[in-house]
Amino acid sequence: MKKKQKISWVCVKCGNISPKWVGQCSVCEEWNTFEEQTEELDIGTKNTRGIIKTPEYLNQALKQESKKARIGTKISELDRVLGGGFLVDSLSLLVGSPGIGKSTLSLQVALEVANQNKKVLMVSGEESVSQIAERADRLSDKNPEVQILNEFLIENILSTAQEERPDFLIIDSVQTIASGNSGSATGSMSQIRTVTEKIMQFTKKNKIPTILIGHVNKEGEMAGPQVLAHLVDTVLILEGDSKHDFRVLRTSKNRFGSAQEVGVFEMTEKGLQELKKPSEAFLDGRLENAIGSVIFPVIEGSRSFLVEIQALTSTTRFGLPKRTASGIPLARLSLILAILQNHARINFENKDVFVNVVGGFKVNEPAMDLPLALALVSAHKKQPLKNKLFACGELGLSGEVRAISFLEKRLKEGQKLGLTEVVIPSNKKTNKNIKELEIRPVRTVLEAIKNIF
Repeated sequence: MKKKQKISWVCVKCGNISPKWVGQCSVCEEWNTFEEQTEELDIGTKNTRGIIKTPEYLNQALKQESKKARIGTKISELDRVLGGGFLVDSLSLLVGSPGIGKSTLSLQVALEVANQNKKVLMVSGEESVSQIAERADRLSDKNPEVQILNEFLIENILSTAQEERPDFLIIDSVQTIASGNSGSATGSMSQIRTVTEKIMQFTKKNKIPTILIGHVNKEGEMAGPQVLAHLVDTVLILEGDSKHDFRVLRTSKNRFGSAQEVGVFEMTEKGLQELKKPSEAFLDGRLENAIGSVIFPVIEGSRSFLVEIQALTSTTRFGLPKRTASGIPLARLSLILAILQNHARINFENKDVFVNVVGGFKVNEPAMDLPLALALVSAHKKQPLKNKLFACGELGLSGEVRAISFLEKRLKEGQKLGLTEVVIPSNKKTNKNIKELEIRPVRTVLEAIKNIF
C-alpha cells in the first residue's frame, strides 16, 4: 500500500488549518501561531461498505453509567474537584506551569491509590526511575509498590500497560512522548494529537483510568493543539506562583462532574498538603490597620474563602504612570481607576498604581470591584480601613454598585473568621439574618467611599 505525506499548517491557538504558512490567523487573529504538521496518508485504497452496528437505548446507557465505579485518591481536595474520584474509563489531563507541582501531585495520587491495594503504573519521559524514587521517599514513609517506567515511545508504553494491566496509569508528560508512526518531531502538534488519541483509545478499551500530564505556555495557556482538551474527559489546571506556597486546582472541563469546584493546597517538604481552612492561610500575617488592604470573600466552585487585596500608589517620576496588577486582570484595574476618577473625583493620573492579591491567588470575578476600589482609595488617601471590615460588589460604568451572586455564603464565611462589618450592594437580596455582622448596603461607589472614609 502506497503512502504519501500531507503537509499543512495549524494554528496553535484555535486549531485553524491552512495549506500554507501565514503570519496572522484568520480565525483568532493572532500572529505567528502556525506550526507545520505532517501526516501519513494511505493512497490507492478502495472504499468498503461500513459495518452495521446496533445502537444502545438511552435509559440502558444511564443505568450502566450509574454503576460505574470511581477510584478515590484519599486526597479530599482533589476528589472534590473530580466529583468523587477518577472513573474507571476516564482520561484526565493535568496541566500547569513548570515547577508548579504537577509531577508531585501525580506521584501523591499514585502512592495513595497504591495504598488501596491497586496496581499503579507511572510512566515518565522526563525523569529517571531514581529521580522519581527519591521524590517518593520524601513524600511518603510507607513507599507502596508503584511500577515506574522510563519511556518516551507511546507504542512501547501502551504495549507494556497492556501486558501489566494496571488499575491506574499516569503518563508524564504528553510533550515528551512520541509515536514511531509519525514523522514529526517530539512535542509537535501532530505528535501530541497522535499520542493523545492512542492513549484515549487504550483508556476507553481497557477501562484503565489515566492521568496525562501537560505543560502551559508563557501566556499561561495549555501548550499544544486545542483539540487536546476535546479528546480528554477532564482538564485539571494547577495554578499558583512558584514563589508562593499556595496552589489552586481547578477544572476547565469535567464530563463526569462539576467544572466549577476548586481544591486548595500548600506546597511543603512532604508534597502538596490540603488546606482545610484556606481563609485562615490567605489572611495569615495581615497587619492591623494596614493602608490599602481590603478583605474580599471570593467564590470558587461551591465554596467561599477570604483573600486580601492590597493596593499601593506613589507619585510617578515619569510622564506615563505605571499600572501593575498581580492576581487580577490588568484591564479590570484600569476600569476601576476610570470609575473612581469619573464618579468619585479621585485623580490617579500622576500616580503609579500597584495591586496584589496576597498568596499568589488569582481572582477574576466582578464581585471584586468594590473591595478593589476601596483598597485603591485607602492607598490614595493614606487612610486604613477597619481591620474587621470586608467588602464585595460589582461596579457599573455609571458608578453604581450592582448585585452579586452567593451573597449569603460570602457573609457567612466572613462571620466565621470573626469579621464584624461588611460593605455590600444595596438590593433586595441583602440578608438581614446574619447575626453579629453589621451590614452596610451602598448604592454607588461614592456612597461607599463616604460611608467608609
